[in-house]
Amino acid sequence: MMRGRQRGSHLGLMLLASQVFQMGLDNIPPVTLGVLGLNVYLFLFPAAPLMQACVSVHQAYWRGDWRRLLLSPLHHLDDWHLYFNMASFLWKGTKLEQRLGGAWFAYLLSVFSLLTGLVYLVLEAGLTELTQDQSFSMQCAVGFSGVLFALKVVNNHYHPGSVTYVMGVPVANRYASWVELVLIHVTAPGTSLIGHLAGILVGLLYTTGPLQTIMKKCAGLVSNGYYSRTNAHHYSSGYGGMGEGPYSASQSSTPTYTRYTAGMTEEEQYEAALRNSRNHTGGSSQQGAAPPPSYGFHLPEEDAEEIRRRRLRRFDH
Repeated sequence: MMRGRQRGSHLGLMLLASQVFQMGLDNIPPVTLGVLGLNVYLFLFPAAPLMQACVSVHQAYWRGDWRRLLLSPLHHLDDWHLYFNMASFLWKGTKLEQRLGGAWFAYLLSVFSLLTGLVYLVLEAGLTELTQDQSFSMQCAVGFSGVLFALKVVNNHYHPGSVTYVMGVPVANRYASWVELVLIHVTAPGTSLIGHLAGILVGLLYTTGPLQTIMKKCAGLVSNGYYSRTNAHHYSSGYGGMGEGPYSASQSSTPTYTRYTAGMTEEEQYEAALRNSRNHTGGSSQQGAAPPPSYGFHLPEEDAEEIRRRRLRRFDH
């Protein structure tokens, strides 16, 4: 059964604040600091009472209260629960955000927070079906621990040869999450074994399963859609013509005039530029659009006349 929130003297909050300032605000990446701040804020000013924020098969699936999937990872039983979770998150979040970058880390946290709750519901529903014991469907979980176990799996994946000390005992990183799962369940019976297991499974789905590939494809679709919209706006706002004729998209990164200078005399450069200018002028009048201002250049008529005079002089010589 879930215990009520025991705020007490807020000693856990004071210890968390002390740890944050010891670490230094400048040394904590922005996403990690923001998520930590959000958890502290929702502890002090909860979005819903605990019994309406925790997630269970009974409440989420049977009663359709799927909002709990969003609320449950961000609410905690008491200040000690908050302290231990956020102290662990400070270390894991800082390392992973520095490695993955803020945008991807925020994306990862969002997916893990939602998916951990869904896997928890699937596991509890499976246990209910196997044992015919409805108590599994009634167990209501709350807290950031499941997400932390998923992050631990990812962090250990990036350091496969390292060793983690669990209660003073060295454990290879690949087994550390499983050892901690058992030890926490034994030493702290009130914790959710299924919730922590759900976190480990989500972490494994990311490191060894299809989750990372799916996330990259989804991120690619979003970024490609945004890129296409911005490019369409770019091409239609004064830079038209780049997708047609000699100004194709594949050539847009190199100014056209650079092709005229290699191995040409000054007169030949002028002549080539003049031809290019006339071609653009003719093409623009047919298409009704001016050539791209950043590519090529135009020659005035007096320069063209000067070229003719030079050619005549060269012919006379």
